Formats: sequence, structure tokens, C-alpha cells
Amino acid sequence: MTESVGISIADYVAVVELRRPPHNFFDEALLTELADVVTGFDDSDDVRAIVLCSEGRNFCAGADLRGMGPGGIRRVYRQAARLFAGRKPIVAAVHGRAVGGGLGLAMAADFRVAAPDALLTANFAQLGFHQGFALSVTLPAAVGQQRALDLLYTGRAVRGTEAVELGLCDQVSDDPRAQAISYAAEIATSAPLAVPAIRATMRRSLVSDAVAALDLEAAAQAALLDTKDFQEGIAASIEKRAPVFIGS
Repeated sequence: MTESVGISIADYVAVVELRRPPHNFFDEALLTELADVVTGFDDSDDVRAIVLCSEGRNFCAGADLRGMGPGGIRRVYRQAARLFAGRKPIVAAVHGRAVGGGLGLAMAADFRVAAPDALLTANFAQLGFHQGFALSVTLPAAVGQQRALDLLYTGRAVRGTEAVELGLCDQVSDDPRAQAISYAAEIATSAPLAVPAIRATMRRSLVSDAVAALDLEAAAQAALLDTKDFQEGIAASIEKRAPVFIGS
């Protein structure tokens, strides 16, 4: 347990909680801590499934880009790759908002349980930016190519109920954390050697493609960091107004 990541274990389920309320923005340090925790359970006999959740108003409002720069983005995504490589299944409990990289974090899990009024959005294009956190791979894997394009091109937000209809989430619950724990507990009743083996086989292509996508996404994001459109997108988001993009 650290200041930013809490851990509790009961009945073979580890509840891993982000603790940077209210919005749980992530940076390299937080993702490093989270990856250390998740991969630290790889050989644990006490943990068979993981619940990823957050305290505060939102599940995760994305990356803290302040001062990150191209090198920082690549370092962050190296930690994201470690999350994909963990051996134990993960159920994400999504409440409030899962925005941009926060949605990417949720999509790195095997399953997602969302509150009915949760808002999930890959809003990168509305910021003048390129998607990241391997959403190039995980979004189409979950919802199909056409729906993924819709979500990425428009940057529109979907509520938890629609997210389940789209395949973006797997279950909806008024108490997503409790439901995620119940779901993880059900997974934990299966044979502890079989589940990681099945997971490794079923996610082999996704993990390989996600790791490759992280490199491509980092390059695409770095190319847009200094554009006027990205500056306008961030300003518009802060000022809660529609952005006016000029293509430069």
C-alpha cells in the first residue's frame, strides 16, 4: 500500500484503489505504483482476481500532462504496458467519469462494471490530441471497429447503461465496486492455475497489439503536443466551451 494506491485482500480477491481524489489523474509515478501492485500479485497464492477502483468523484479523469513532454508520455506508457502484462484477471469498477487515458486504464482490465450514470469518453479528438493507453486496440476489441471510430472521431461521452449496450462495459450496477468484487469472487472460485493460463491464451494477441500500439500512440501524441489545436482543446476544456480548431 502507498499513499496513492490502496490494497485490501479477502477471499482471494485484491481490491486495488486509486487514491488521488477527486479525479484520480495519473502520471508516471502513479502508474508505476499501480503496475508494481498488479504485477506483484502474479505469483501470489492469496490473490486470484483483482478489482480496480477509485476513491473520489471520478474513476479516472485521464493523464496529468503538465510538463510531461514526449519523453514523459513514453515513460508513462511503459508502465501501462506492464499493466497489460499482469497474470491475474482484473475487474474495473467505474464510477463518475472515465476520461481519455482514464478510459484506457479501465479498458486494460478484463471486465468493467459501470454505474448507470458513469460517463466514459475517449475525448482526445475534442482536445486536438491522439488517443493513447492502447485504446487503438482495446476499443475495437470491445465494441468493434465502426463503433470505436465513432467514439474516437466524435469524442462523445456514453453513460454506463449505453456502455453496456455497446460492449464497452460488461455489467451495470448502482454499486459498481460491490458488484465488481462479487464478480471477481466468482472468478476466484475457478482453478487458480487454470485461470491465468486461459487468460494468457485469450489475451495473447490483445496484449501484444496493445504494447505495439502504445509506441505508435506515444509518437502520434508527441507530434501533436505543440500544436495550436491542442492548446485550444485544453483551453476550451478548462473554460467549458466548444473548441475552435484551425488545423495547425
